[in-house]
Amino acid sequence: MSIKQNLNDIKSQLPNQVTLVAVSKTKPISDLMEAYDAGQRIFGENKIQEMADKYEEMPKDIEWHMIGHVQRNKVKYMAEFVSLIHGVDSFKLFKEINKQALKYDRIINCLIQIKIAEEDSKFGMSAKDAQEMLISEEFKNLKNVTIAGLMGMATFTDDDTQVKQEFKRLKTTFDDLKWLKSENCNLEIISMGMSGDYKLAIECGSNMIRVGSSIFGVRNYTN
Repeated sequence: MSIKQNLNDIKSQLPNQVTLVAVSKTKPISDLMEAYDAGQRIFGENKIQEMADKYEEMPKDIEWHMIGHVQRNKVKYMAEFVSLIHGVDSFKLFKEINKQALKYDRIINCLIQIKIAEEDSKFGMSAKDAQEMLISEEFKNLKNVTIAGLMGMATFTDDDTQVKQEFKRLKTTFDDLKWLKSENCNLEIISMGMSGDYKLAIECGSNMIRVGSSIFGVRNYTN
């Protein structure tokens, strides 16, 4: 199957309200351009430097999503162009994104990463911490970031029951926090689900999925 066929196959099965982020990390620009030529405009990367390099070389109507864990000292390399940062898991990181966005006179859209998995390796805020942050004056003073929704990563397991529980946890958190609207917070996006579990995620309320290997094939870590 070609990248174009894979993309069309996935898109044909998606409900209208679900946005597809093509996870292009480690993939060469030729692969991304094949997806671009097939109509894909939203790409997700998990390393800021790799995303910045691809941004320089690729068409400028692409929306770049940062889907990996974000180190504060690297925010400056993507502040000029990034469309959405998925994995924001602390107030300190929001402050840094705000600071860097201000330099470019931009408002950067972000998702709060909520820890829904039991695994220690997963990052994220608790629902309680997210709520406390959203109602704090300190947060409301950040004028160059907007929280557009929540993101979560389920445990890497074949146990669908567990994954479903974790996805439902994110949906419940979203429903609980949705009423906390302010100038820099308007929750609309639930980003959950990847190649192996996006159908389950959509069943549980996801409206943004992050799909890599089902589009581009198995990842290539050798380069």
